Amino acid sequence: MTVSLRAQPTVAGSKILAYGAARGDLVVPNDDLVGPIDSSDEWIRQRTGIVTRHRASAEVGVKDLALTAGREAVERSGIAIDELDAIIVSTISFPYPTPSLATLLAGELGRPDVIAYDISAACAGFCYGIGQADSLIRSGSSRNVLVIGAEKLSDFVSPTDRTISFLLGDGAGAAVVGASEVPMIGPTVWGSDGDNWNTIRMTGSLTDFRDGNAEWPTLEQDGRTVFRWAVWHTAQKVREMLELSGLTVEDVDVFVPHQANMRIVDELAKQLGLGDDVVIGRDIAETGNTSAASVPLATHRLLEEGKAKSGDVLVQFGFGAGLAYAGQVVVLP
Repeated sequence: MTVSLRAQPTVAGSKILAYGAARGDLVVPNDDLVGPIDSSDEWIRQRTGIVTRHRASAEVGVKDLALTAGREAVERSGIAIDELDAIIVSTISFPYPTPSLATLLAGELGRPDVIAYDISAACAGFCYGIGQADSLIRSGSSRNVLVIGAEKLSDFVSPTDRTISFLLGDGAGAAVVGASEVPMIGPTVWGSDGDNWNTIRMTGSLTDFRDGNAEWPTLEQDGRTVFRWAVWHTAQKVREMLELSGLTVEDVDVFVPHQANMRIVDELAKQLGLGDDVVIGRDIAETGNTSAASVPLATHRLLEEGKAKSGDVLVQFGFGAGLAYAGQVVVLP
């Protein structure tokens, strides 16, 4: 007997309805960090473009940051909380491997019965989440999806590490993605480079720490490798994103790459040949590198400051540990 199953009705496209943001409550200038790494404010500024970074105090957890950003995004989206169908959270710093942060937030937000799960794609995580939200909506599985990138990276910093510690900050960025009759989120270009799995890494595993064979794991990286990889691969993938979306570089109004390093941001703009009128996210100067939160935080800042506006064509792209990457062309809400 042949069985024919009924399928969900599909949707033409999706769009971002609103953003939300939260930054750590402490503003940490370079001078507060330079002693243990035998460095200077000038050295950090020249190498990274960072002047300050936001970090969260001891009583503020990654859940608190995610909840603040998520609530703002939902409140600004125009949908009621009971219209939310799914919550996707990208984080590498939630201190519980399970249950997920997403299910905890579902309860806190008053939607305990929605689809809820975490993803671990580090700095590419928010763009991974947008790609998954777009797919959930197009497939008919959801109408409205809350995507959050949230990190408290200061919990995984060694004050003496000279490779990445002074880059990192704490924060959360969120977006509500909803159904649209016309696609306003382009095809996601995503993937990974597992041959460089160890380029951005933890200093040890939790089981090594448990067994007394390692100290508390912290983050470190091979900075030169990351720089070369990011500049070369990101420019290629952005061109691919634009082509799949039926656009060219001349159509771009706003460019927000992962806020890893100001030198990477500037070099990418140069490689892509972006015009002087293109607005570029440079939130890293004040917020630092917040991994999965960096793309939505930078976009939120540009919208709040009026530098980006509704209807602008945004190119967003995240890249990081794994080395995982993802990005989309988005029409701003």
